[in-house]
Amino acid sequence: MSSQAPRSPFLVSFARRQAQLNVQVIGGSTLENTLAYWRAIVEEVRLRPAASILLVDELQGEPLAEGEWLSLVEQMAGHGLERVRIAHVKPRGLQQIEYCEIFARDAGFDARVFDDEHAAALWLRYGET
Repeated sequence: MSSQAPRSPFLVSFARRQAQLNVQVIGGSTLENTLAYWRAIVEEVRLRPAASILLVDELQGEPLAEGEWLSLVEQMAGHGLERVRIAHVKPRGLQQIEYCEIFARDAGFDARVFDDEHAAALWLRYGET
């Protein structure tokens, strides 16, 4: 008998606006899904470089824990995202994603988290005010 939990489906979509990659993710909030969509983003940026990423993360369910965010950042380091400004939007609320921003910045990523897409887009366009 297997004790594996059923897979939680998700969908990631990409759109371009000049040098900005717009990403939308919907589905279940799991570490597996989060790693998978970030790997898809890395591949998209490798194939078609972008100066910035506006990620709207609409995964639903239990938020990732602090250690899972650290694992994610460690696995994404060295794959080219350090050269891309990243705005990670959680419109359903930030939950515990502030850990991801802290870990990402410590690892050399230019990244911020938001609960508002408009504020994220402004930050991508104009930076710190």
